[in-house]
This record gives sequence, structure tokens and C-alpha cells, in this order.
Amino acid sequence: MPGTGRHIRADCGRAAGSAPGDHHRLHRRSGIPHPDATPTAVGAVTAALAVAPLIEARAVTVRAGGRDIIHDVSVEVHAGEIVGLVGPNGAGKSTFLRALAGARHTSGDIRLRGTPIDAVERRERARFIAVVEQLPEAPSTMTVRELVALGRFPHLGLLRRQSAHDRNMTDEAMRRSGCDAFADRVLGTLSGGERRRAFIARALAQEARLLLLDEPSANLDAEAQATLFELLRALAAEGAGILVVVHDLTSAAASCDRLVLLHQGYVLACGAPREVVTAEHVLAAYGPHVSVFEHPTSGIPLVIPAAAAR
Repeated sequence: MPGTGRHIRADCGRAAGSAPGDHHRLHRRSGIPHPDATPTAVGAVTAALAVAPLIEARAVTVRAGGRDIIHDVSVEVHAGEIVGLVGPNGAGKSTFLRALAGARHTSGDIRLRGTPIDAVERRERARFIAVVEQLPEAPSTMTVRELVALGRFPHLGLLRRQSAHDRNMTDEAMRRSGCDAFADRVLGTLSGGERRRAFIARALAQEARLLLLDEPSANLDAEAQATLFELLRALAAEGAGILVVVHDLTSAAASCDRLVLLHQGYVLACGAPREVVTAEHVLAAYGPHVSVFEHPTSGIPLVIPAAAAR
């Protein structure tokens, strides 16, 4: 691996014996197999599906511009957990997230509930995965309510008419994301933080089992960031699986169940936050200009500029 540190061919899955999420709380519509898919699927088959990751990526490599930019990365996300993708700028976090969403050509194996992602029909995939990109686009003249309502599109019938349930889900998504107060404003009038919350609301309206979020806390103030991670924790408690790119290592360590540290397109470390955010790993990925300390009460790793620690 180029640069400092070492890359690992790691199985970045949940540790054996760790508490699983409740896989039965959110049996939403999806063509992807789950424990209730066939009444006769009992015993070993049902048990296997019950513990299957929502998404499982094995040896994923992404090539662009004639070179590999993601190298042999393996990650899985289960229902009920938040997995953070961390690493310095240019590490490949956003590229890998787009690959998992099926937006980038890859080699390797990506499965949704055990089904190869390419075998899942596009509409069914949209019911299963919601994506919030780092710089999402939408017409500046569109209202927040109209944007959020687009999240219901995968659930609409042939006539594409929204039902009372669809409208209720749109309203609930705006309420939970905190953008109901500006629901009728157009996107062009929003601040960066307000715009971010609107796109998060669209993802919530989608009722997806799996959320792929690229720096959702960007442009949010400290209170809004805390509220966002409380929302993500609540969604995980309801049975969703969340893979989130987080720029701030301290926030990631405090908010995520597991972390995957990328460096130059390789996995440098993965596991529980205290196993990943160590002085050795941070030095290898970020250089000598940041320091790692342990919170005196919680034990959560704190990452600060080295100059501030002198």
C-alpha cells in the first residue's frame, strides 16, 4: 500500500457474538428475500435470512481514470446498527458509498439480503436503499415538500398518484428531520443546513431498510448535528441499517457502532470505535498533526489538532 501504515484485507462485519439488531421490526415492501418472504421458509433458511446483512460487500474494487481508486474493500451492515466510513480527504469514502448504491462500476460482490445487487430490480432496490449524496441536486424552484414527496416514488402504483398514506409519510419524514417548519419554501432560499435536512427527509420518506449517507452532518451546527445523530440512532433502533460517511472522527466514534477507516482506497482498520480510532491508526491515516485522547468519563476517543494538545 502506498504511503504510511498498512492496509488489511479485513472482514469488516459485525463481531461474532455482538448483539444483533431486531430484524423483524421493519418488514417493508421489497423484492429482496427476508424471513417473511415465503411462508414455508422455516428452520435453517429462515434463521439464515434473519441474520443476513442488509448489505454485504466483498472484495470491492472501483476503477476510474485507468487506475484502481478503491482496493479490495469488504464491509457489511446489519439491521439495527450504524457503521461509519471515516478517513482523510481523498480516501475513497464517497466513491465506495456510490459503489454500494450501484452507481459505480465495480469488481467484487455486493449483495442485498443475500441477493446479488444486479439481480434486484431497480424499483425494488429503491425501496430497499435510500441514498443521500454529499452534494445532492434538485431544481432550486422545487419546494421542500415536493422534494420530500419524491421519496415516495418507489412505492406508488401505476398511475403514480399519492395516497393519504404517502402524504402522511412525507409529513412524518419532514417532522422527524426538522424541516417541517420550512416545508413550503423553495430549495433556492434554504441555507446549507436546511437543504441538507430536506434531502435527509426525502430519504426517510422512502422507508428504506438501508440508508447510505454521505456526510449528512455537513453544514449543520453543533445542535443540529447532535439532533441528526439522535435521529439516526432512533432509526437504527427501529431496525434500519445505516452506513454513513463522517468527516469528524470524534463524532464518528461517539455515534457509530462500528467504523471502517479508509486510507488511499484501502481499509486501514475496522471494528469498534475504540479499536479503530487509535494513535497508531490516526497517525498512519492523517499524519502527525492530530492527536488522540480518551474522554475521561465515557472513554470515547477524542481527536484534536496536535497543536491544541501542547
